[in-house]
Amino acid sequence: MSEEAERELESAPVRSARKTSKARTLTEIRSLARSHTRTAIRVLVGIMRSDDATPAARVSAANAILDRGWGKAAQPVENGEDLPLELVHRVERVIVHPKDGSDTEA
Repeated sequence: MSEEAERELESAPVRSARKTSKARTLTEIRSLARSHTRTAIRVLVGIMRSDDATPAARVSAANAILDRGWGKAAQPVENGEDLPLELVHRVERVIVHPKDGSDTEA
């Protein structure tokens, strides 16, 4: 984590555990992270364009930029047999009842 991000987290007001819900905390973290979006994209572009960066780092940065701008590429689903994948069109819920009909446990 960068020093700037650490300072922002440290300077955030401290709240009691009871008053701060997990959802609110996650929302605050997302908001803080999103406030650094421009800088993060600039860093990724800098790495992608850098002649000093390793090819792996450049490809990783380029993929991260594309994923954020266009979404991740669809991944084909395979069934392991080189056959077309059969899609499930209906999900059925089956409830199994005991044969004796009693609900008591032994």
